[in-house]
Amino acid sequence: MHNDIQRLLNPALQNIATYKVEGGQQAEIKLNQNESPFDVPMWLKEEIIREFIKEPWNRYPDILPYRGMKAYADFLGISPDSVMMSNGSNEMLYTIFLASLGPGRKVLIPDPSFSLYEKIALLLHSQIVSVPMLPDLDFDIDAILRAARDERVDCIVLSTPNNPTGKSLSFDSVRLIAESCDAIVLVDEAYIEFSRQRSVLELIDGLPNLVVLRTMSKALALAGIRIGFAIANPALMAELAKPKIPFASSRLAEITLTHVLANYSLVTDAVSYILHERDKLYDELLAIKGVEPFLSDTNFLIIRIRDARAVFQSLQSEGILVRNVSGYHLMENCLRFNVGLVEENQCLIEKLRTL
Repeated sequence: MHNDIQRLLNPALQNIATYKVEGGQQAEIKLNQNESPFDVPMWLKEEIIREFIKEPWNRYPDILPYRGMKAYADFLGISPDSVMMSNGSNEMLYTIFLASLGPGRKVLIPDPSFSLYEKIALLLHSQIVSVPMLPDLDFDIDAILRAARDERVDCIVLSTPNNPTGKSLSFDSVRLIAESCDAIVLVDEAYIEFSRQRSVLELIDGLPNLVVLRTMSKALALAGIRIGFAIANPALMAELAKPKIPFASSRLAEITLTHVLANYSLVTDAVSYILHERDKLYDELLAIKGVEPFLSDTNFLIIRIRDARAVFQSLQSEGILVRNVSGYHLMENCLRFNVGLVEENQCLIEKLRTL
């Protein structure tokens, strides 16, 4: 029976696993999904809900979330024609890949990188040109440029700052890649608010092949509401909009976004807290024998230890959930955890000291 059904489905499914989070999504101290430790405050939630209650729930929202797109465009100081809002940046990834990939087309993905890039490319029967990171997990810019040219790739995905390595490309490196490659260059800036490098947003008008991806799930603490954005020059954006799922963003998402942007000091305060704690955590980890932390440009840290599997399990048994990223290329025996609340971070440090 199993083989019969497989014969009827997309053959790419045989090389793809269902997305899952090892250890689950529940724990006393949950540091495994790069979330913000701060929820949206209750007064703001109530303000948002009061407005949402007045919306007609029996009517479709706009085909595209124009209100949310305008709010974000105004916030960034750019034209709404350059902005597309989606149901989390993951949905935008599917949209951009649908618009730029397909059978026989090639996508360059630095390795390791966010697992969803490869998954969507496989689903679309595209060829993946994988470019390994350097041993210290930095991007290998020369190798990226060389592979893009030699393989004549159609699309390049740069997650910067990068998940899972925590490392960034510089502004100039991204510009160099986008200028010198005849390909759509997708720059996923999910963690940009935590980076020492600046955003490449200002390059969209000068570079017709550049798309910048943003999410509201990390710094803006809205992972549960699912809001993402793509930003590109209007000519490219008009094309990317064609495969977009209509009605994919709810009115609740639009209203939430406008209220959070109007109270953006909540975000900047949270970010400065996270950056301060990240540096503190890094210094404390450096002092623990047998733990090698990597410098991070994100809201999470990577450590290399002797036995990641065992440490993951003993942390889990203590109610601390981190992500075991050992399966990634170049990341043997590495664990990843985001910055939590002060007491959560201290708990983790103390536990690692005793291990």
